[in-house]
Amino acid sequence: MRERTSVLVTGGAGYVGSAVVRTLSAAGYRPVVVDDLSTGHRLAVGKVPILKAAYGNKRVEAFVRRHRVRAVVHTAASCLVGESVKNPALYYENNLKQGLEFLEMLRRSRVRRLVFCSTAAVYGEPQAVPIPEDHPQRPVNPYGETKAAFEHALHWYCEAYGFSAVALRFFNAAGADEDGRHGEDHPIETHLIPRVMQHALGRRSAIELYGTDYATPDGTAIRDYVHVRDLAVAHLSALERCRRTKGFSAFNLGTGTGTSVREVLREVERVSGKTLKIVERPRRAGDPARLVASNEKARKLLGWSPGRPLGEIVASAWRWHEKHRRGYRSSPGLVSSGNAVLKLPARSR
Repeated sequence: MRERTSVLVTGGAGYVGSAVVRTLSAAGYRPVVVDDLSTGHRLAVGKVPILKAAYGNKRVEAFVRRHRVRAVVHTAASCLVGESVKNPALYYENNLKQGLEFLEMLRRSRVRRLVFCSTAAVYGEPQAVPIPEDHPQRPVNPYGETKAAFEHALHWYCEAYGFSAVALRFFNAAGADEDGRHGEDHPIETHLIPRVMQHALGRRSAIELYGTDYATPDGTAIRDYVHVRDLAVAHLSALERCRRTKGFSAFNLGTGTGTSVREVLREVERVSGKTLKIVERPRRAGDPARLVASNEKARKLLGWSPGRPLGEIVASAWRWHEKHRRGYRSSPGLVSSGNAVLKLPARSR
């Protein structure tokens, strides 16, 4: 029987990372995880081998060699825009410095295939909507800038060292697994849908709506929401592209249409049966009216398209949050694992 390809998922205990891990397993890969568990959840990984460490930790190299890793999905990052503005040093350390150390470790280990979870924040203020991949990169915060810088490093590693890399630029990941086992649970919740769910379940007194005077049909900002499982599936196509094609390429992952904040709020009310208390606030500085992806390139070259509409995204999130009112802490215990968790000193992420 042919041995399954071993794929390292950095940040694999996080929201997107754990969805990628499950999708890889179902597709016949053998995922292994590195995560310092500062924001991720051990429960989200199940029985997959996990090394508790920052992805830039020197001992990751031994883990990669021990599990005969052949490819990487790199999801680990610090990813709060506001925090990146207040503490840019943290973001340059965690997203860029550690990233370069990680690339050197992969080069020494002769691992040359990498899928990178990037972001729409690399574009900055959009000059065209939907946003194409060749849109100018003018990030307006350290989060977007460090992601763009790592993309550039990947490009040159591909040119100089024979890497094959794909950057997947996420727009708004949302939703939960259909079986209700994996959902969105961050220590500091900044995403709209989980915040609204928390309010609907009585964990927040109200929902603040920032900006009602945008040049959009209902005056509120428009964003591009994609189910987290659809995003995870895109990683399979990206890994296959890395296997077949040398060099660097980047793809947007979005619906191509977008949804306003008020539309999301109405859908949550419909699905949950709850009436939301909404407090209107002025626009936040730097929030664009529309952030919507062009996904033509992903459709053509990856064969990927989002399959779940907003109603399904919201319904899956509601089921998970209703069952896990305090996030993963609501779960009765950790999934038992036949693989030891290697505990190493963690660096901040």
